[in-house]
Amino acid sequence: MQQLDIFADSRDVMLRNDVLEHLQRRAAGAAQTALRLLADEFPDDGALSAMTVLTGELEHESTAPLTDPAALSIARRHLEDVVTPAARRVLPEQRVHAWLAPSWRTLAQRATGLVYCGADPEHHAAPLWLLAGDWRAARESVEAIESWWRIPAPLAWMTEAYYRADGLDAAWPLIAELAWLAPARFAALLAGLDDASLDGLRRRFDAEFPGMGAVGDYAWFPTWLLLVKPALAGRLETARAQRDHVASRAMVLLAEIQRREHEGDQ
Repeated sequence: MQQLDIFADSRDVMLRNDVLEHLQRRAAGAAQTALRLLADEFPDDGALSAMTVLTGELEHESTAPLTDPAALSIARRHLEDVVTPAARRVLPEQRVHAWLAPSWRTLAQRATGLVYCGADPEHHAAPLWLLAGDWRAARESVEAIESWWRIPAPLAWMTEAYYRADGLDAAWPLIAELAWLAPARFAALLAGLDDASLDGLRRRFDAEFPGMGAVGDYAWFPTWLLLVKPALAGRLETARAQRDHVASRAMVLLAEIQRREHEGDQ
């Protein structure tokens, strides 16, 4: 039986690791050189395609400001549909987000000059700052939108930024405001946050609340919280009441009833 030459038979692994090392350091030139060597010696290597995408992202990343929402849409789809899958294909799972963050940050910086448009809410820098993990920049970007707390998308962005930066306690007032204003956005945000405490409360609400079983029921989530978690009253009292939303008025009324009962007023 022919003896296995470990060094010769693992050269493809060595070359592949060389590319990965330079990619993880985001060293475009070195990654390209290592990639060419891998491609020359092992043209059928299964990682070549994904590594080529990542190397190209490093080499050709633009910093030119974006003035056209359509151009931002194209650039974002490229990151989401091409670069992100490639990163997940070849990088260690725990390194993917960190590797992508600079690309999202660059795109957010390029989109800074775009004005918020309700018809195309995703064509804005704020959600890109969230993807980059820069919570302060996300807040500042949302704050530049006039009356952002009255608009579903910016309110959802701000809610996530507060949650990511300061935790659930800091985000409770915004969570309540989002539930009243845009129950569907509220449900989507909770799914994206993947918070065990919030998920448990949402499942309990789904099981206990005598609503219609529609997404609009989540407008009553803050009011229901006061009943099952009275200790949250202090957190929720700073939420901006929305007088044109019955669920918001109901929570304010219930909070006042609970306060008076606590003081002995029956």
